[in-house]
Amino acid sequence: MHRPISRGSLAVAAFSTVVEWYDFTLYLYFATVLARVFFGPGEASLLVTLGGFAIAYLMRPLGAIFFGHIGDRKGRRHMLLLSVALMTAAMLSTAMLPTYAQIGPAAGVLLVLLRCVMGFSVGGEYTGVVAYLLEGAEPHRRGLIASSASAASEVGALLAVGVSALTVASMSEPDLASWGWRIPFFVGAALAGTVWIARSTMEESPEFHRQVREQTIPESPLRHSLANHRGGIARAFAISALGSITYYVGITYVPAFLTSAGSLTESVSLWLSTAAAVVVILVTPLTGILSDRVGRKPALVVLALGSAVLPMTMFALMASGSHDQALIGTFVLAALAGGVSAVGAVATAEQFPGEGRVTGLALSATMATAIFGGLTPYVAQLLVERTGWTMAPGAMIALVSLCVLPVFLLMKETAPR
Repeated sequence: MHRPISRGSLAVAAFSTVVEWYDFTLYLYFATVLARVFFGPGEASLLVTLGGFAIAYLMRPLGAIFFGHIGDRKGRRHMLLLSVALMTAAMLSTAMLPTYAQIGPAAGVLLVLLRCVMGFSVGGEYTGVVAYLLEGAEPHRRGLIASSASAASEVGALLAVGVSALTVASMSEPDLASWGWRIPFFVGAALAGTVWIARSTMEESPEFHRQVREQTIPESPLRHSLANHRGGIARAFAISALGSITYYVGITYVPAFLTSAGSLTESVSLWLSTAAAVVVILVTPLTGILSDRVGRKPALVVLALGSAVLPMTMFALMASGSHDQALIGTFVLAALAGGVSAVGAVATAEQFPGEGRVTGLALSATMATAIFGGLTPYVAQLLVERTGWTMAPGAMIALVSLCVLPVFLLMKETAPR
């Protein structure tokens, strides 16, 4: 018999996703500032900074294997406590780094190394939370409950862009480069420490208790997932691929795009992205509820079609230099990304049974995110700079959407009837 987790534990799990998204969104929203601080002046600095973001994301699959093993063998709660402790240390260390002006190119190397530690630590973070929420929610409310992780993560993104915008707007460029850039990372470290304390009060997942009771915990979660859940891994990869590129190109890359191609100031770009984050927070629970009523498959198909048609036009609008057109573009892209994230959270987790779920989910999602998330802002910026085609980022989203659409059309419905 299904025993749901207490509302308090579900709330802690959902809210705790703010840390991961705060940090990684902060890095992208603050990319133009970090480029000057850690890699020095010059046009190549922003591209190198985005390259460091991509390299760090390649660590996520390794972290997924490590933390997925812990989650499937030792429990979801234990995994989530360990991952956020490592995230706290990484963010605090970043806030205390020396700059390019102090130690030269070594500053950029240290920054990238700490990004790799962060990438490793969040390898199973978001997927672990989604698995926990799925296993603890009432079956008929899984879409809404799992989507709360996406909504809460966007609160982290909103907090990141808000702190970034306030920091940039409240001080001079010399002060920002000297010490002001540290403020958002100290805020992130404090936030992560608070989440660790809150997570220590969480219950263990009832699904893990069932596996302990029935002695069905896999000896090697990775081997178990690869042997028994290859189809689920492929489907979850496709869902996560669309979720990653719509989010990381359609939302987190947008401030850099607006500044470089749209000719808007850093401050205006960040405030536009703040408004876009609010759109995601509003869209996410509504899409989660919709997926509980009509199913995951129809929602994913409609969102894939929208992602194939709309993004190119939206990037063209944002490149016009008009504030109003930039606002429309950011809002539409945010709504698409929020919808995909909401349905994708529950749909990916439902591709796996309880045994080996965290490993299978983390492996498929982080592999997709490493390719279509961490790498794509770098590729998007490179394409815009080399070709001058401002619709190139939208074309990237459209291409991935068309590739995964057949998977969505053929997949079975996973929502409980």
